[in-house]
Amino acid sequence: MPRVFGNMQIFTGNANPELAREIARHTGTPLGSADVFQFSNENVFVRINETVRENDIFVLQPFSTPVNTSIMELLIMVDALKRASAGRITAVIPYFAYGRTDKKDQPRVPITARLLANMIERAGADRILTIDLHAGQIEGFFDVPVDHLTAFPLLSRYIADQGLQDLVVVAPDLGTAKKARNFAESLGVPLALLEKRRPLSGQGNEVLNVIGDVRHRRAILVDDEIDTGGSMLAAARILDAEGVTEIFACAVHGVLSGPATQRIETGPFTQVVITDTIPLPEHKRSSKLRVIPIGELLSEAIQRIHSGGSVGAMFRP
Repeated sequence: MPRVFGNMQIFTGNANPELAREIARHTGTPLGSADVFQFSNENVFVRINETVRENDIFVLQPFSTPVNTSIMELLIMVDALKRASAGRITAVIPYFAYGRTDKKDQPRVPITARLLANMIERAGADRILTIDLHAGQIEGFFDVPVDHLTAFPLLSRYIADQGLQDLVVVAPDLGTAKKARNFAESLGVPLALLEKRRPLSGQGNEVLNVIGDVRHRRAILVDDEIDTGGSMLAAARILDAEGVTEIFACAVHGVLSGPATQRIETGPFTQVVITDTIPLPEHKRSSKLRVIPIGELLSEAIQRIHSGGSVGAMFRP
């Protein structure tokens, strides 16, 4: 017989407590009490302040800035919960950092995403819940079940609700072509592709040409994340030169490191749409940014996991 767990409890580290509170509100479950802080020597300390024995525990912690501190907080929280006899521990990681180091594409380099998966499992996580991994094969790095959600339907629904005409969805590179195709199909609009080649030095991007008809259309650039915004800005400039009327960009994860916010603000974007998998501090805000809440999606998945329901059914028509 399948194991029966006790009450559902939700805990959070310091990476995105606002999102954790939103999930707790949607699930009707009070946020669990825990102390998670750093000593003066930067050592992370965790203390769980309530009983978790045999309960079904969900720990929310995106790997957002400071990335390595966020990772250590999750690992130590999971270890503390395991040692407190939690029945099952699900690591809820809306944004999984190190996703780009998913293969050994150069001599003598690590596969850090695999290393991270091993560390999370070794700490004691029994299950993973995440959103739009940079590379789908990262699921296979785990030996425990992984529920891999997508937030693209939320983004496409937002665009559809704007009532825009003459749309074309644009993939900024070949790696995002499948995501962009699905996005275009959900809106019932055509797809275009930017052919991009990185220089041999590995520094910067070179956009060569647009495949598809974009002139006199509103372009929707689609990607899984915006980091420094360099790739998105380069794509937007090419589309602007090709004669599009407006440029929108949609990405699930708004990392927005370095000059990203400035590039969004000064670039030829009408609007840039992201979700709140990663918190958006005041200094990264822009009049062109729109943030779509992700809490309801995660709370539904958490409730289905707790009750033994199908997570995949959430995305079936």
